[in-house]
Amino acid sequence: MKILIIDDHALIREALRGVLKALKGDATIVEAANWHQASQQIEQGKGFDLVLLDLNLPDRDGSDILAELRERYPAVSVVVLSARHDRESVARALELGALGFIPKSSEREVMLGAFKLIFSGGMYIPPEILARQEPALARSPEAPSGQRASAADLGLTGRQLDVLALMMQGRSNKAICRALDLAEPTVKNHVTAILRALKAANRTEAVIAAGALGPAPRHEKGAGQPC
Repeated sequence: MKILIIDDHALIREALRGVLKALKGDATIVEAANWHQASQQIEQGKGFDLVLLDLNLPDRDGSDILAELRERYPAVSVVVLSARHDRESVARALELGALGFIPKSSEREVMLGAFKLIFSGGMYIPPEILARQEPALARSPEAPSGQRASAADLGLTGRQLDVLALMMQGRSNKAICRALDLAEPTVKNHVTAILRALKAANRTEAVIAAGALGPAPRHEKGAGQPC
């Protein structure tokens, strides 16, 4: 695995390197203090699997960088690191396709847990943000008492779980159509069903709500599931 850390604070980069090495000892980790350095690394064809992006860089706005990365390198996973983690910033990052949002103020153990979740296919979102989404995460009647419902407990079909997994990767409806070989109206119907099941008003709220349910389901193209 190749990981690019983009942050202008050397101490933050050092701390992240330590956390990542504890989880992925064989990972190749490259550091950049600004977007200029980072873009050079990316354009040299380093083939990064994961980019850790600070939103507050000295030479370019992090949100613009995130949008560009998702547009030009859709296969690269991007996780945002930020000193600010208000609901608006988190929602904006997820809307632009980030697979997680880790506050810089997080303790080492929290970061370890966050990266473990991300490496297992889940999405990490600050707990205080999830707490405000509690109505969208109500237990279904089928869920055991005292346990939070899973996506399946909420009545989502296998194909809808596939669509949800791709939504959590920041994929557009057209990209989901291509990945699952479905017609766009079918995907739109699945997205509508997902929003209803998660009691979400839009895709961003749905992704935040789904992030609290654990690792995203893995989609399998042509898995023989009903459309």
